[in-house]
Amino acid sequence: MKHLVILIIPLVTGLLFTGCNGKNKNHAHGPDTHVHDEVILAHVSENYFGAYNLNDKKFGTKTKVTITAEERIMITNSLPNHATGEFPNSGNPNTISAQNRTFSFPLHPKYTGKVQWIREPGIAINGIKFEPGTGEVVVCESGENYRVEALQDVIDLGLDGNHAHVQPTGSYHYHGKPTAVIEDLDVGEDLIHIGFAHDGFPMYYSKSNAYKPSFKLEEGNREGEDCTYSNPMQTMDISLGSHHDGTYGSDYTFVDGSGDLDECNGITIDGQYMYLVTNEFPYVSRCLMGEFESQERGGPPQVSGQGGRGPRGERPSVKDLFEKMDANTDGKIAIKESQGPLKEKFSEVDRNSDGYISKAELEKDLAQPKGPRS
Repeated sequence: MKHLVILIIPLVTGLLFTGCNGKNKNHAHGPDTHVHDEVILAHVSENYFGAYNLNDKKFGTKTKVTITAEERIMITNSLPNHATGEFPNSGNPNTISAQNRTFSFPLHPKYTGKVQWIREPGIAINGIKFEPGTGEVVVCESGENYRVEALQDVIDLGLDGNHAHVQPTGSYHYHGKPTAVIEDLDVGEDLIHIGFAHDGFPMYYSKSNAYKPSFKLEEGNREGEDCTYSNPMQTMDISLGSHHDGTYGSDYTFVDGSGDLDECNGITIDGQYMYLVTNEFPYVSRCLMGEFESQERGGPPQVSGQGGRGPRGERPSVKDLFEKMDANTDGKIAIKESQGPLKEKFSEVDRNSDGYISKAELEKDLAQPKGPRS
């Protein structure tokens, strides 16, 4: 397909995806799940580097990519063009909904070699974002905090067979390899182009798992006593006194040269720099190596340390805690919204005793060097 063409490609239906814990079933979402669907790719290059329209009647997907002299512009409603798990489910109480997003990627990306952390590193060709990290935190009375990985077996986060689930905003997003996207785009080659990073470099998946990440599990055991995980549906006691097994981001450390990929899961192949989505941690890049517009999405990563060492845990940021607990998004946390240790010390943090915790009050509490961290 070396010239511009118009393709109408039937979408194969009936794919079976189960959740990571074997609990989720496929379902179709969108305005009409009974209409025979078709994906329309207008004026598209074979590998999605050109302009294209991706419309799927069955799932409601509407993604349009145009090309200018300097930019690749994607306008999308961020609805996946494939079956998903059932949402809400026992581990994820949210429902998929349209987002109506516009993304701009540099058409001529510039590699800097400078590691810059980013929460949302890129977008799949169907308009669904990659967001490998989570906002879930295990908090210990002894002071440690551990950011939970999405792909683990301790806490059910309701992921489906595409290693994806739904945020409270209704945004469906991938934490790991997008299984259905990979299967749909597989034309026999090992490297499958699945998306673009925000710095403009492409994102690929290797079917043969030929390119290995350079992260290793930390040695020794974690520290932390009287630890809990809380969400609006449940509170769990968590035992942390064990070896680093990958449940938390801080279980890993970057060891330069131990694998094929750099700290951002990137590699240069045939003169082209690209990011790989892998079956092993970090699964999807947590940082970028090219120039991109800054995104204010929280603090730095807890998994990439200097000299092959990473921190054992981190304090959750004020932004993280408000995203987790401020259910009505009024800019303050009521006692009924508070969870875990913050709920237990609510009156202490609520310095003006007005029944709410403000961001300023929480910042003061987090700045305290000793005692339980909320």
